[in-house]
Amino acid sequence: MTQDGVGLAPFNALPETDAVAALLDCCSVPAWARAVASGRPYVTVEVLLDTADAVLAELPESEIDRALDGHPRIGDRPDTAAAAREQAGVAIAADSIRAALAEGNRAYEQRFGHLYLVCATGKSGAELLELLHARLGNDPQNERRVMRTELAKINRIRLRHLLGATP
Repeated sequence: MTQDGVGLAPFNALPETDAVAALLDCCSVPAWARAVASGRPYVTVEVLLDTADAVLAELPESEIDRALDGHPRIGDRPDTAAAAREQAGVAIAADSIRAALAEGNRAYEQRFGHLYLVCATGKSGAELLELLHARLGNDPQNERRVMRTELAKINRIRLRHLLGATP
């Protein structure tokens, strides 16, 4: 894989285990990665992205919880290059924003029992904090739907990066 991504044709040609490993870097759910890999060859990036969304939509909540385990808290030190890219706006946020995010994360996790997941790409720390506060007002069922939508957005960004495809 190059810095610009592997490309769709080479991704389609990867051995199954390598394709699954690459997909696990996008979403840490083995069942999702295996299902997306098994759909190869993909004729376009959009077909791959649509398949990834469809597979994600069918995952049980326990598998979605596994996906959350693959993401750092918003404002925590990112543990992967993808998370660092996605949370770049938080990295340059004021200490007061970072402290408020940490407090908001605790409140969110206490309310919903899982990590606050949001597609952070292109958003400032202040924007992410505002979104967190707004989402604290959701009921648990609605918040779970919102979180799945955010996960799908993140997966799409990571898949495009994997393939070197521009948004």
